[in-house]
Amino acid sequence: MNQEELRKALRLYLVMGSPNCSGADPYDVLEAAIDGGITMFQLREKGPGALQGPALLALGARLRRLCAQRAIPFIVNDDERLALELEADGIHIGQEDAPAAAVRKRLPNMIVGVSAHDLGEAQSALAEGADYLGVGPQYATRTKLDAREAQGPAGIARMRAGGIQLPLVGIGGIDATNASAVIRAGADGVAVVSAIAGARAPREAAEALSSLLYL
Repeated sequence: MNQEELRKALRLYLVMGSPNCSGADPYDVLEAAIDGGITMFQLREKGPGALQGPALLALGARLRRLCAQRAIPFIVNDDERLALELEADGIHIGQEDAPAAAVRKRLPNMIVGVSAHDLGEAQSALAEGADYLGVGPQYATRTKLDAREAQGPAGIARMRAGGIQLPLVGIGGIDATNASAVIRAGADGVAVVSAIAGARAPREAAEALSSLLYL
């Protein structure tokens, strides 16, 4: 996937695992979200009740097959072994994980996304060979309990002003009321969790977000 294709794929990026689905089957949530217009998916199985071992692998395999059938890039959060077992399209790592260069060496054919909170972290990730950056938290979020203070879209604007040309996706507290502001600040897309996974109607929630992002 070239950089322009990656920018398009990041437009509406769903991040979720079973703990985010309010008791619904994650497969059904993901299928509805794809019908609603998401363009990329990340399996992030964390939090109370998160699956592990064979159960996680089984869930991942179901979701991976669905993404392959629907031509949606499938990313795994923080778990290189799982990414390899599922033949994922990519992996997303945080600042506390292995450096992007080391991950790239072990997973040379995968997209490598990195979380970055400021210009310095963005520059380091760029030097390490990251393919895209997840920038946030944009707004207050309850999904990630150890999240840093919300920075707002200004954080993305500062990265662009500082010369960061990598694809950027905003994440953290994003929903239909604020997604457009993140794009206007310079993001190529938005990543959401509860705005779709926690919605009563995931397809309609995805459609509402998608309609805002293509204005």
